[in-house]
Formats: sequence, structure tokens, C-alpha cells
Amino acid sequence: MESIPYLALISAVAALGLAFFFFNDVKKASPGNDRMVFLMNEISTGAKAFLKQEYTWVSAFAVVMAVLIAIVIDPFGAIAYLLGAVLSAGAGYAGMTVATMANARTTEAAKEGPAKALPVAFRGGAVMGFSVAGLALLGLMITYILFVTILEADAAFEIVTAYGLGGSTIALFSRVGGGIYTKAADVGADLVGKVEAGIPEDDPRNPATIADNVGDNVGDVAGMGADLFESYAGSIIAPISLVAFATALAADDIGDDALALLMFPIAIAFVGMIASIIGSFLVKGGDSTDSHALSRALHMGTNVAMGITVFATLGVAYWLFGGDTFDQPWGLAVSVIGGLIIGWALGKTAEYYTSDHFGPVKKIAQQSETGPATTVLGGISAGMVSVAASVGLILAGVGVAYWGGQQTFDSIGSLEGGLYGIAVAAIGMLATTGVVVSVDAYGPIADNAGGIAEMAELDPSVRDVTDALDSLGNTTAAVAKGFAVGSAALTALALFKSFEFAVNEAGGSLNLNVGEVDVFTGLFIGAGLPFLFAALTIDAVGRAAQEMIEEVRRQFREIPGLREGKEGVNPDSARCVAISTQASLKEMIIPGALAVVVPLVVGFISVNALGGLLAGALVTGFALAIFMANAGGAWDNAKKYIEQGNHGGKGSDPHKAAVVGDTVGDPFKDTSGPAMNILLKVMTIVSLVFASAFV
Repeated sequence: MESIPYLALISAVAALGLAFFFFNDVKKASPGNDRMVFLMNEISTGAKAFLKQEYTWVSAFAVVMAVLIAIVIDPFGAIAYLLGAVLSAGAGYAGMTVATMANARTTEAAKEGPAKALPVAFRGGAVMGFSVAGLALLGLMITYILFVTILEADAAFEIVTAYGLGGSTIALFSRVGGGIYTKAADVGADLVGKVEAGIPEDDPRNPATIADNVGDNVGDVAGMGADLFESYAGSIIAPISLVAFATALAADDIGDDALALLMFPIAIAFVGMIASIIGSFLVKGGDSTDSHALSRALHMGTNVAMGITVFATLGVAYWLFGGDTFDQPWGLAVSVIGGLIIGWALGKTAEYYTSDHFGPVKKIAQQSETGPATTVLGGISAGMVSVAASVGLILAGVGVAYWGGQQTFDSIGSLEGGLYGIAVAAIGMLATTGVVVSVDAYGPIADNAGGIAEMAELDPSVRDVTDALDSLGNTTAAVAKGFAVGSAALTALALFKSFEFAVNEAGGSLNLNVGEVDVFTGLFIGAGLPFLFAALTIDAVGRAAQEMIEEVRRQFREIPGLREGKEGVNPDSARCVAISTQASLKEMIIPGALAVVVPLVVGFISVNALGGLLAGALVTGFALAIFMANAGGAWDNAKKYIEQGNHGGKGSDPHKAAVVGDTVGDPFKDTSGPAMNILLKVMTIVSLVFASAFV
């Protein structure tokens, strides 16, 4: 059993080796003509400049947090925190670098059809996927081996938890900052370009087009990568911390039973990583631009990886829990497999509500015929209905995971088998993170490829191929968000229970009776916090977009010949990039700080109020995240469905109404919604790390 962290470490190195292999594979592909290379470099330069500034701003916050952890918890905790933060930022930067390199190469490959373009886009995304999974697991195993196994530090498991907090900090700011950037540019480009000027999406005349394409990379690639880094690391840390705090483990005194429980989530991460590596080689494009055929090709890798993980999980469970202490080893395997299936089902639910092959999106497109108001109402209702389905799935997953855990053991110390089953269900959802993120990161690359095709004025057949790839990308993004938010709910529950044990271990007593005034007060603060967070981030997008819209209008008005497309007349794209950069950096501070400061303030006033806050935030935050992600995806694909020639096609009144709906949905699905699951985990993990200080 002691060898499992080392095996996981080797699998993480293998994932990084695969990322390097795919990087070289993408680099070999032709980037196209001079105009395409110029556009690719413009997007890359803008994205790198933004990330450099963003990480500079966030590093100041990270240093303050590290000092606080060093003083209040343990100096080693500060080291682990900074390691998590640096690796999370590194994964985002690496993935974004390759994504900006893969966009023009995907466009060039699209000249030969989807069979060539799909693998280029996927392998560009796979660099992101395996950088995220590889670095997250590598850093976590280094932290575990160093502080738990070798040094046997006094606060070993608090130190491991601090690693997760470091990743969460970067994830929150990256998601919020990147999300504000990309949606400010997207909204400005769409409203002035499509609706007012009547020019196509990604038209080279539009000054905001480059900023929009930069935004896809800093928000949907770097931000999403940091998000999944944090989710993946958190899903492994949650069951480890639950075992450690429930049984009051010391690093120098871990019995065989506790060791088996600690090793199980690490072993699942190991087999999931190997399965993802195998699955990544099975994604191959066909000759058809039909979205069903493309979807089958793209999801082949994910499905194979999930299948391998299911069988490997059974083997791991029998290996670790075959002793006399445990009853039915298959029980915890059922918990993990149940989590994996529920994660897949959440993704499929998101696909149903966001794909133009199904009723909800077609209904929104039809409602566009009567104007923007009915379009917006249709998207809101579709998003809300999807919450009910997702809540039902999560409850089913919790029930199966709890039952599975009970089959393997009733309790060890204060740790119930059912609760442990729920904790490992989250790692089941994210065991195949490498290939899931690869499929998700493929979307922004395909989107950028379409933009480059339009701006480089290539043959319309190229744009047809990239549009087919891009339409699928919206759905794959919704699927990945389903995995992320589902795991967030289960991980937050496990971390919440660990927080309760940590408070009790420190000599306090956590009371969650809602009849008590402090708990009731905390419950309402927590319930309102996700709404405040969403409002702040949507407002930030609105303000930044307003500035962008005025700038685009000014350029159309003041630069002679720009709107008419006169030869030699180019827009001032750099000004639009600067507007998005400055606005997003300024606007991300308050929402980002909210997630850390509020739990600390409430925790030092009343631990019971903090318990209520975490419970309230978990419930409303989960529902809001699902609602916003699916409503936004539905609006976006309703617009694309109309652009395919339905309900009047491009330029028609229904199309303009659908663009308005898509504009409303942009901050929903790419700023506020995705950041919500990080908000939940940041608040819970901050509470856990500082639990002893509160008491």
C-alpha cells in the first residue's frame, strides 16, 4: 500500500510526458499563411500579456495568505499553499500557450476537412488536459510523500489541505478575471458587430474581434484549467482530510485500516490517469461535419477512459479492502463508480439542455421569432428546469455512494463508512480529468480557428468545418461544467464534515441546530452569498462590456472606411485588448476576496455561524451554478441553430433576438456560473484550514 503515492507520482509524470508529446505533435502542423500566423501571434501576445498581469496581481494576495497560514497553522502549510498556487498557474499558462498555437493550425487543417482538423484541436486541448491533471497530481503526491511519509510533520494533513487551498485561490481569480475579460470582449463584439453593424461574427473590421479571441484563451482555457486543477486536487484531498480529521490521525501513527482509506482515493487517481492516457489516443476525426459523428469521435476517448476506470476501481477496492476489518470491498467501488456515472449523467443532462439536437434549444430558437424578451425567458426557464434534473442526479449519487460506503464498513473511529463513500464518489467523477479537460479545452481552440478563418478571409468551406467543431465545443464545455459542479457539491460536503471534525478536535463544538440564532444567521448569509457573488461578476462584465461597446462604436464612427471594409484600413484592436485587460483585473478583486474574507470574518466571530454559512452557500451555490451554465449554453446554441439557416437564418430579426439572448447568457455560462463551484470549495477549504485558529 505504501507504494501507491509513488505509483500516482509516476502516472503524473507520464501525463506530463504525454502533454509534451502532444505539444510537439501540434507544433509540427502548418499554421497556414502569413495572415493566419499574424492573427495567431496577436492572440497569443494578448493572452500572455493578460496572464502575466493577472498572476502578478494574484501573487500579492497569495503571499498574504501564505504568511497568514505560516503564522496561524504551520510554516510548512505556507510552502504547500504556494506550491498549489504556482502549479495551478503553471498549468493554466501551459495550456493557454498551446491553445493559442493550435488555433491557426486547426484552421489550416480544416481546409482538408474535419478528419484533419478535429485531432489537431483535440491534441491542443490535450496538452491542457494532461498538464492540469499531471501537475495537480504531481504536486499533491510530492506534498503527501514529503510531509506525511518522510517528515511526518505535526500538522501533516492540514499541510496537505493547504495545497488544495493554493490551487483554489488561483482558480477563483483565474475564473473570475478570465471570465470578465472574455465576456466583456464577446458582448461588445456581438452587440455592435452583429446587431448594430450587421457584420458577421469574427469579422476583421470589428475592433473587438482579437480581444474576443484572446478572451477565449484566458477565460475558457487558462481559467477553466485552473478550475479543473482545483476540482481534481480537491476531490482527492477531501477523502484524505475526512479520514485524517475523523480519526485524529498523526502522520507518525497510521494504522493499516486508516492507511487503506488514505490510499484508496490516490489509487483511483492513479488508475484514472492511466485510463485517460489510453483514451486520449482513440480520438480520431471522420470525414463528416455532422455533429453526431463529430461528437462520437470526440467522446470516444472519454468513454473508453471511463470504462477502464470502472474495472480498475473494482480491482483496487478488492486489493485495499480485502482484509478482516472491512466487510464487502465492492461497496466502495460502487461509491466511486456511482460518482463517475452521476458525473457522466450530469454532463448528459447539460448536453440535453444545451445542444441544438434537443427540444429546449430548439424551443428557445423558436421563441426568438417573437423578440428578445421571449428568448430570454425561454433560456431562464430551460436553465431552471435543468437544476431540478441535476439535483435529482446528485441526490441519487449521494444515496448510492452512502450505501456503498456502508457495505464496506460501518465506522472506524468517528468516520462513518457512508460519509467516506460520498467523499470518494467525487474522485470518481474526476478520475478521468485528463481526457475530460482535453475535450473541454478543444472547444476554445475550435472557436478561435473559426475566428481566424473569418479574419483571414478564407474560403467559406473552411468556416463550415470550424463552425461544426465549434458548435460541438459548446456542448463539451457544458459537459465538463457538469462534472466540475457535481464534484464540487460532493467535495464540499466531505470538506464540510472534515471541518466539523477539525473543530471538535481543536476543543470546540460545532452546533448546526437551525433553531440557534447564530446558525440561522449564518445560514442566511451563506444562502445570499452566491447571489451577491453572481451579481458582482455579472455587473463587472456589464461595466467592462459597456466600455468595449463605446470603443467599438467610436472606431466605426471615427476611422474612415473601417465599416465599409476599405483595403488597408485596420481597426485598433490593441485598444480593445487593453480595455478588457484593465477592466477584468480591476473587477476580479472584490468577488475573489469575498470567498476568502467572509468565512474568516464569520469564523472568528462564531464557528456555528460559519457552519450555517457553509451549508447555506452549498445549496444555493450548486443550484445557481447549474442554472447559469445551462441557461447560457442553451442561449448560445439557440443562436447557432438559427445561424444554420433555421427561423430566418443570419441577419434576420429572430437572429438578432437570439444574439441578445446569447449576450445575456455569456456571463452566465463563462463567468459567474463556472466560478460558483470554486466559491463553494474555497469557502469550505479556508474554513477547514483555519478551523483550529477559530476555536
